[in-house]
Amino acid sequence: MRRERSITLIDTQSGGDVSRVVTAGIRELPGASVLQQARWLQREGDGLRRLLLSEPYGDPAMSVDLIVPPGHPQAQAGYIIMEAMGYPMYSGSNTLCVATALLESGIIEMTGGEQRIVLESPAGLARITATTADGRVEQVTTQGEPAYVAERGLAVEVPDYGRVGFDLVWSGAYYAMIRAAEHGFELTADEEIALTAFGDAFVRTARPGLRQEHPSLGDVGPLPFVHFMGGVRTGEDGMAHSRSATYVHPGVICRSPTGTGTSARLALLAGDGELGPGDTLETISPRGNRFVGTVLGPTTVGDFPAWDSTITGTARLMARSKLTVDLDDPLVDASDLEGVLSGESADQDVSPTGH
Repeated sequence: MRRERSITLIDTQSGGDVSRVVTAGIRELPGASVLQQARWLQREGDGLRRLLLSEPYGDPAMSVDLIVPPGHPQAQAGYIIMEAMGYPMYSGSNTLCVATALLESGIIEMTGGEQRIVLESPAGLARITATTADGRVEQVTTQGEPAYVAERGLAVEVPDYGRVGFDLVWSGAYYAMIRAAEHGFELTADEEIALTAFGDAFVRTARPGLRQEHPSLGDVGPLPFVHFMGGVRTGEDGMAHSRSATYVHPGVICRSPTGTGTSARLALLAGDGELGPGDTLETISPRGNRFVGTVLGPTTVGDFPAWDSTITGTARLMARSKLTVDLDDPLVDASDLEGVLSGESADQDVSPTGH
């Protein structure tokens, strides 16, 4: 008897970064909150992440977002974020993609004009304003995790690169914030291979002994991200602009400037008094893609002074598909995959709102 299962996907992109939104084909996961469901999936069902981010089904440069029931009464849907590095608590670009996919697919009804929705990530609530017209989501603004500077003035000696100074900032995950010019980077597309090599060497060196605890989320795992910061300039529009690049360990330079990377940068600038409530920063990735971050105001996370902010960008639907997963295929590691699949066979119709 053939062991085939079906997974329903909406593939999306924001700033060039692909997010695969899983809308059906997965069993309901244990847990009263999205965080509990995410930690169960990481522990018991990581085969789903590996399947959709590895050949022949996917690529490590993609992300996966599994739609799950929310635990918070204000949320209309929950989502678990999966990337090459593991399970981020929050992601700006993934949130833009999930909101767009849910609205354009009708899983959340689109009302037209400016629409507010609330989603639950593993880190908590993301409050979203979507601008819609003619059945399309034109723009999304999301307020997610407050960002705080955890440690300043850190440094490590990286083999072949020498001393690298950085600040450690939380914005949904921990980021090492590195000033690009100090290492000869202009953050252009032709530097992506060099940025990847630098990021890989840096993370492998910096991780041991580096902070992994969050005041309310507990252990959030080893350092996953590096954000290379360009200089800040003021454009003719009066807005601050900065080139940037985000490295995801292992081996990925994001095509977008990333929402959490932008939030982390805002926290540094606001903490230094260079930006204040209402001020904006446009971050520009090596490929020229752009997000706009806006400082909302100060808050706290545990004992840390922190900053609330929003990220504004766009996402686009790329494909709607139903994958056939052959559990007997030697290229499919079913050891911790079969238990999370819903049991729907590949020739059955799967509802896009079911799990």
